[in-house]
Amino acid sequence: MLSEGSHLTDQILLMELDGELPTSETNSVRAHLDSCWKCRARRQELERSITDFMQVYQQEPDPQLPPAAGPRAMLRARLAQSAEAERKKPRPWLAGWDAPVWGAALCLFALLVFGLTEWQKREPIPGMDRSQALGNLVISTPNTLLTPGATILLSRNMVCSQANVKNKEVPAPIRRLVFKEYGLAKARPDAYEVDYLVTPALGGSDDIRNLWPHSYSSEWNARVKDALEDRLRDMVCDGRLELSAAQRDIAGNWIDAYKKYFHTDRPLPEHSNR
Repeated sequence: MLSEGSHLTDQILLMELDGELPTSETNSVRAHLDSCWKCRARRQELERSITDFMQVYQQEPDPQLPPAAGPRAMLRARLAQSAEAERKKPRPWLAGWDAPVWGAALCLFALLVFGLTEWQKREPIPGMDRSQALGNLVISTPNTLLTPGATILLSRNMVCSQANVKNKEVPAPIRRLVFKEYGLAKARPDAYEVDYLVTPALGGSDDIRNLWPHSYSSEWNARVKDALEDRLRDMVCDGRLELSAAQRDIAGNWIDAYKKYFHTDRPLPEHSNR
């Protein structure tokens, strides 16, 4: 099941996405995904590739492909062929490539072109100007398409019994992936905190869908959000607020939540300079 380096193979990840693994293996794979950042990120890449491929396929279906096979099966087969060709590594380079491998390469190239086209067409991060795309964006709120927020199933008692309520350090590979998703691959990392939309102190997950680059330089900066996180946790743990309501408010629009719970239209000075 595991590839070299103790990570899940693409074939296993694709079978898990399609629900084709036996129950015992599914539980084992999901347990591994819960503890492995790299495999979760790779699963997300494959899921996006499948979604993009299906969109292209539905627009221009291949008349020679049997309907029962479906675009997901075709993509999985081509990925498997590509992985097998890479494993064998024929020499001289390219000399041993046969038609299926070339087909897989062309398929992946088409997906790349499609992805770049969609990236160019997508809307900028709310409140941002496209002219800032190559610089350090001042990001106060996340792009909800990239960071909708993610929580784990925790009760109020489980949340409030945690000894360490500070956000966990995000591993460097995941930080780089977050910056890349937001078009900030060349930005100064010290200008941002890779922040949790729903803090783990409120049951937030360490899933990449719950992470985003939050500017230190904006008025509504990461330190201001830290103050809101502390306030919401205090309210949840002393019974003034339901955990689900706190999660919903901070994930929906944390700035509006700050104004609501601190009764102000602007960040308080003691929070901006924490």
